[in-house]
Amino acid sequence: MKEEQDYIRDITEMRSMMERSSKFRSLSGLAGIMAGIYALAGAYIAYKVVGFNPGEMVNSTVAAGSLSFGWLNVIFLAIMILILAAGTAIFLSYKKADKRGEKLWNATTKRLVINTAVPFIAGAILIVILISKGLIGLVAPFTLLFYGLALYNASKYTYEEVRILGLVEIGLGLISSYFVEYGLLFWALGFGVVHIIYGIYIHYRYER
Repeated sequence: MKEEQDYIRDITEMRSMMERSSKFRSLSGLAGIMAGIYALAGAYIAYKVVGFNPGEMVNSTVAAGSLSFGWLNVIFLAIMILILAAGTAIFLSYKKADKRGEKLWNATTKRLVINTAVPFIAGAILIVILISKGLIGLVAPFTLLFYGLALYNASKYTYEEVRILGLVEIGLGLISSYFVEYGLLFWALGFGVVHIIYGIYIHYRYER
């Protein structure tokens, strides 16, 4: 009986070791919090400073090739938020991996990046097409939708909570596709508030 228990324990330990080696555990909760803060700040600037209002595009489109200086500012702002969020995530993940004596870039990280990149790139191409066709009001919902798909696709290589985060983003993207006039609000909710909640949860569960 004792030998059988030892055998089961050894199998359990081996499975645990294999799971740790196949999962990316260097995601930082603080990175999620910072990404949420960047998104909320960006949404505020887009609405208050630039004057971005998806409600104005519900029954109209912007003619292709006629994007105003304001729209270009919104696009530039979105790119800056993406760079800030990605840069912060990479930096904090590197610090976390280094603290644990691990390499940030390995076979698991490569699989994670590839599985994230496919829906992410597809969504980016679609968004460029939407902008070129003047369908500005659909940009916010589709960023949420494809970002959620990217997270869901990559979740099998990292924390299970990422799968839930992906599903929430997908849901918000679908809802905001119907309520286009509230697209910026849903965008701020998905990329801002939800990210902050996710980051706090990850920090308290895995990093304390």
